[in-house]
Amino acid sequence: MTRPGRPAAPGTGGPEEFPRSWWGHAWVRALEENAPDPARLSRGRGYARRGFVDAITVTPGRVAAAVHGTRPRPYRTALRLQVLTDAEWNDFLDAVAAEPAHIAALLDKDMPRALVAAADRAGVHLLPGPGDMDPSCSCPDGGRPCKHAAALCYETARLLDTDPFVLLLLRGREESELLDDLTRRNAARAAREKAAATPVATAAVVARVALSGRARPPLPAPLAAPTAAAYPPAFPEPAGAPSAEALEFLAVDAAARAQAYLADGADPFAVRSAWQDAVRLAATHPHLSGRRSFSARFAQLAASSGRTAQELSRAVAAWRQGGAEGLAVLDVPWDPPAGDFDRARSALAAADFPRMTIRHNRLTDPRGFVQLRYGRDGRWYPYRSDRGREDWWPEGPADEDPVGALTGSLYG
Repeated sequence: MTRPGRPAAPGTGGPEEFPRSWWGHAWVRALEENAPDPARLSRGRGYARRGFVDAITVTPGRVAAAVHGTRPRPYRTALRLQVLTDAEWNDFLDAVAAEPAHIAALLDKDMPRALVAAADRAGVHLLPGPGDMDPSCSCPDGGRPCKHAAALCYETARLLDTDPFVLLLLRGREESELLDDLTRRNAARAAREKAAATPVATAAVVARVALSGRARPPLPAPLAAPTAAAYPPAFPEPAGAPSAEALEFLAVDAAARAQAYLADGADPFAVRSAWQDAVRLAATHPHLSGRRSFSARFAQLAASSGRTAQELSRAVAAWRQGGAEGLAVLDVPWDPPAGDFDRARSALAAADFPRMTIRHNRLTDPRGFVQLRYGRDGRWYPYRSDRGREDWWPEGPADEDPVGALTGSLYG
């Protein structure tokens, strides 16, 4: 994790407080109580306040930054802290999961004293004590800490003020990893409590007696349909298994389809092929892509369908125009019968649009980069090409009126 450096504090008023949170004070105190020279600490505070500390990089067991001094070239400065063992992490996470308020506090970027006390009782010391931090710097000053390391210490306390997960990362674990682990422990704990509260029958029943009767009681009434699809709990990620994010993505989609089916008795997302389903998935989750910018998951979905990301992006735009029919208009030209299609050119000319050329079900403006495609559903689908006559992209909603299709999206 890398955080940008802080600019120099403005104004010439009183000194800015270093730091604000109680755990930030504990971090600074761990260095100050072992420092032999208070003058170096004072200069370090001044360096930090004047913005001499560049971007700070935090990794397990180490925080580092380039710190400017009297020379033109900044010094390489670091503070090292021992990471927790797997056994210590297990004890700490058990202590956190045992109290839901601790998890809520961490999510609010707070570190309550009760949480640290619970960890201490489990034999896990999150906050460093005097002498636990090991400073180093490329400057010639032999002080431990030198003023550059002290400046880095104060700036790190500022990071801790706003995000206690910085301390947990220094101790060896990232925020996402910790939250996933806490979610699993919370779910397991809830399951154990539910099982313990369920009464267990103690009377023995002979199997032949239980199976002797042929009559079976009626099935219970089905549960009511949920009001909305919900996200599942966090998935485990064993080695070689499919991506947990991809599984969650598909699970949420399946839940949405099931909820709609239970509510209306029909699947609103029925498709006829794997390609149509891939397009539908991408089109109904618009955060996956832009017009020519693609997320990693979008690119994986395209590759699994045997298409490029750009081909899938074009198909997504067509699906958003008209679902499966919009996709058919993109992929398959056809020759419509006489009637509405033939009258379209006259209607466009009467509305002072350029006279279109005809090819199959497509009307194209010969002077520009605009095209209308006629669908089997009787609607007109507008297209635009910004790069040339062969690079057509769906542009705007379909319309039963060809004039409305052009006015609303291409010439509007």
